[in-house]
Amino acid sequence: MAMSKAGVTRARKSSSAPQNAGRALPKGKAWGGRFVKQTNRLVEQFTSSLACDRRLYPYDIQGSIAHCKTLERAGVFTIPESAGLVRGLQAVQAELDGGGFSFLPQDEDIHMAIERRLTEMIGPLGGKLHTGRSRNDQVALDLRLFLREVLSTLMGQIQEFRRVLVDQARAHLDVVMPGYTHLQRAQPVLLAHHFLAYVEMLERDRGRLHDCRKRLNVMPLGSGALAGSNYPVDRRYTASLLEFPSVTQNSLDAVSDRDGVVEVLSALSLIMMHLSRLSEELILWASQEFHYVDLPNTFCTGSSMMPQKKNPDVPELVRGKTGRVYGHLIGTLTVLKGLPLSYNRDLQEDKEALFDAVDTTQQSLVLCTELIRRLVVNQAVLAEAAEGGAMLATELADYLVTKGVPFREAHSITGQIVRFSLAQHRSLQQMTLKELQGFSTQFGQDVLRCLTVQSAINRKRQIGGTARRRVEARIKELEKALMK
Repeated sequence: MAMSKAGVTRARKSSSAPQNAGRALPKGKAWGGRFVKQTNRLVEQFTSSLACDRRLYPYDIQGSIAHCKTLERAGVFTIPESAGLVRGLQAVQAELDGGGFSFLPQDEDIHMAIERRLTEMIGPLGGKLHTGRSRNDQVALDLRLFLREVLSTLMGQIQEFRRVLVDQARAHLDVVMPGYTHLQRAQPVLLAHHFLAYVEMLERDRGRLHDCRKRLNVMPLGSGALAGSNYPVDRRYTASLLEFPSVTQNSLDAVSDRDGVVEVLSALSLIMMHLSRLSEELILWASQEFHYVDLPNTFCTGSSMMPQKKNPDVPELVRGKTGRVYGHLIGTLTVLKGLPLSYNRDLQEDKEALFDAVDTTQQSLVLCTELIRRLVVNQAVLAEAAEGGAMLATELADYLVTKGVPFREAHSITGQIVRFSLAQHRSLQQMTLKELQGFSTQFGQDVLRCLTVQSAINRKRQIGGTARRRVEARIKELEKALMK
């Protein structure tokens, strides 16, 4: 049947419209079929995440190999195709492991870089690698694999730090020191008890990391870009290959979920907060005003101008870097707060924050561990400090309570005694029984036994107290637990 003149014209227009169809752009992108011009160079630089996410390559290849095997099982790939892709991916990993991999300007991210190199090595078969998946579920998988591994490492580092603190507590079980509130001397405690306070903090930190790991240990691959896969893939089989106990249940959530990143950043912030508190104490204790401890020379620096200086740079930097980790947490929450479902390019910002926070926390943990391992305690200075500052005042008040005096009245009487001793430039231990009885007739000869540091410490023998027997028992419990 002859076509009308109008129909010929329409056909010509129709056939001329897609003139670039099937023509690859020079140095084109994997997604370039939709576009007729190259990406602007400034846009390429601005959008590239390769400098940051290249460290995900082992996890990306691990996930890609599992993806190939899943597609083979589904009948989408033949056995030779799957085997060829796996061998190619292993060859790419060998290049990356050995530092011989050449990244190119058009490699937008580690996913595209690996696929591009795979295709160069094995030919068109490499183009099948991305069948049935998106970079959206791919990066979600890579992040979970990365975090799963790094959280295990962090938990191990925390346990080592706890062991070192327990060792120091054991070594200084009989060393007394002033306990503080408001940075004012308050009551005497054992230095070992002080070290063990950080052991408790770190155990909570370890528990939080364990909880984070449990929640993020769910396999997202197979979610596609946002709606799932058109191929009959067995996602539970993929999960078993990657040692995930379960799979995500909603594809929209799976590709846009960064709760795990936020949880980890929150847990890291708490770890850094604890390390910062310890660092602040070490900075104070190592000062000439306190001189409770000497920091190892190898962990300090000097002044470029003042020859006498020995600066506590490591704890100062840990204290400073804590704010940096906090910033990554707040920054990530801010990125996420306005994102509609599902994936948005904003999510690219999660990795720089996460990687830097992980690296900073790991470095801080290792350095604090080694610093405490080498810490020198000035026991005589601590013992002298524990005797001063009217720190046995609470013992006097509690003594009066045991004699039937209401606590508020006992508190007032003791305050008057403290005021008197300060005016006399004498310690409470130097008060005579007659002087004490001038403030209250309830004081007996046995009160003098309460006015010693050791008595004050050993009376605190309930669970969690600073009594030597109680602290030693806790050390034994921790030593046993930390041997596992």
